[in-house]
Amino acid sequence: MDAYFWIILVVGLASTVVCLGAGILKKAPNDVTILSVVAVEVVLVVYLVGSIVRVVAGEPIAGEAWEFWGYMATAMLLPPAAIYWSILERTRWSNFVLAAVGVTALVMAARMNQIWY
Repeated sequence: MDAYFWIILVVGLASTVVCLGAGILKKAPNDVTILSVVAVEVVLVVYLVGSIVRVVAGEPIAGEAWEFWGYMATAMLLPPAAIYWSILERTRWSNFVLAAVGVTALVMAARMNQIWY
């Protein structure tokens, strides 16, 4: 596992805990929950840039490159979609949608790590 995975692990789980807590407390999405998901997106952007640099520098992807980049694209689309949802539906249930982003990004990062190595 590389550093990108561990950073996504920490940020993703923290975001999930924050969003789950808000949902359990029956709060509508707020700046804290939305910004926690923004943090997940920022980490994924850093992962994307780092991956591009690694490929350009000549480090090969051990698995299928299309699969890695497909996971990357999908993972990067999740946070904006969940944030959009939470802005449209200002109920506590949107916090559970936001909470799913951190865990899903974590699982996808683990799979991307397997593909890379």
